Amino acid sequence: MTKLEEFKQNIKGKNVNVIGIGISNMPLIRLLVKLGAHVTAFDARDRDYLGDNYTACEELGVKMILGPEYLDRLDGEIIFKTPGLRFDKPQLLEAVKNGAVLTSEMETFFEVCPAHIIAVTGSDGKTTTTTLIHKIMSEAGYKTWLGGNIGNPVLDMADEMTENDWVILELSSFQLHTMKKAPERAVITNLSPNHLDWHTDYAEYIDAKTNIFKNMPREGILVLNADNADSAALLPMAHVDVRFFSRRTKASIWLDGSTIRRGNEAVLDITDIKIPGMHNVENYMAAIGAVSGLVSDDIIVKVAKTFGGVPHRIELVREKDGVRYYNSSIDSSPNRTINALGVFKQKIIMLAGGKDKGIPYDEIGNPIADHVKKLILISKIPVTEEDKKIHPTAGQIRQAVLSTGRSDIPEMFEVHTYEDAVRLAHDIAENGDIVLLSPASTSFDMFRNFEERGNLFKKLVNEL
Repeated sequence: MTKLEEFKQNIKGKNVNVIGIGISNMPLIRLLVKLGAHVTAFDARDRDYLGDNYTACEELGVKMILGPEYLDRLDGEIIFKTPGLRFDKPQLLEAVKNGAVLTSEMETFFEVCPAHIIAVTGSDGKTTTTTLIHKIMSEAGYKTWLGGNIGNPVLDMADEMTENDWVILELSSFQLHTMKKAPERAVITNLSPNHLDWHTDYAEYIDAKTNIFKNMPREGILVLNADNADSAALLPMAHVDVRFFSRRTKASIWLDGSTIRRGNEAVLDITDIKIPGMHNVENYMAAIGAVSGLVSDDIIVKVAKTFGGVPHRIELVREKDGVRYYNSSIDSSPNRTINALGVFKQKIIMLAGGKDKGIPYDEIGNPIADHVKKLILISKIPVTEEDKKIHPTAGQIRQAVLSTGRSDIPEMFEVHTYEDAVRLAHDIAENGDIVLLSPASTSFDMFRNFEERGNLFKKLVNEL
């Protein structure tokens, strides 16, 4: 009996709790109901906010417990938690103490998956690197599956996978926090302080990321960024084949002028890469490290010449009146914004601001002064009690710029809606200008996710 068959047999008739009625857990809920589990779904949000997901659960016959005290009524034999919920919540610890099995969609997938797995994590570049690996492997003729933090749950698809398939996963620190299994091949793109409003400290954040390789089979492969000190420092912890990539020094995968080499062998000229920015050169090096030995270099070059990038990542929305508008809503941290700014050769108009996640903004001041001529900061006016709990980043970004002490800082504006921000950008832009949405912050002040934020920006720009 396979692990997947065991899971199906074990879940039937069980009282199962699913915490979180969102994108990642809806396929899980449907699967559990299909397999004969008695499912109760829990969420802090109300019926109106859940919308179609609430209706879908109702139609499936799923019992729902909603509201601020939702965790106080856990009663499952098996509890699937949403990635954004810490395992050490008192209610969860109590449930485990009383005999419940605590798991998640991704942890269960690793237990039952019959296919090969390549997984990617890191502070920046995860989604692009994951997508590149998937495209390269698919172009090479492998049957591939793309999922994880990139927005595609995979547990409900495990039944269709075979031992010859390859699953390419993006994994967040939330998903990795309690992970006990590991992929055959793993990439850590880079490490920098992130999600410190959720993790107890930076050390815990790094420790969560290392779960991507701690239990890897000895024949596994780990790809690390030699130019990133915290990534490179993981080498002594690894018991597998480590492949470093570097833009600055010779490594397993390295940049020699404009040529990416594997050892001494030329693989890809960076002028063939369609998506802009040196951070994307790093993403290609990471992907090359992950697929080495599995695909030909011709496939890598073909993907580089044709792949136009992932939406919300320096995505050209339109050109109007000689002004180009770019959407980089994925930029939810200062480091992401610094990378995005480095793509452009001229000073730009930038829109920034959102919700704080407990990381410092000190380092963003000089890059903004270097690359931005007008800065539009967006901060929501608090209306509800929940709004008052949000820590907006507009003030931190402003202060970081002022703290440079430079005389060439950009002119700064502050607005409170995206409608006002886009209209202002249009009004102050001149022929030849570039307008970039790069928030340097999470979207949770006004939106459910960065996609919703980016889609609104694109809609407003297209309505100009």
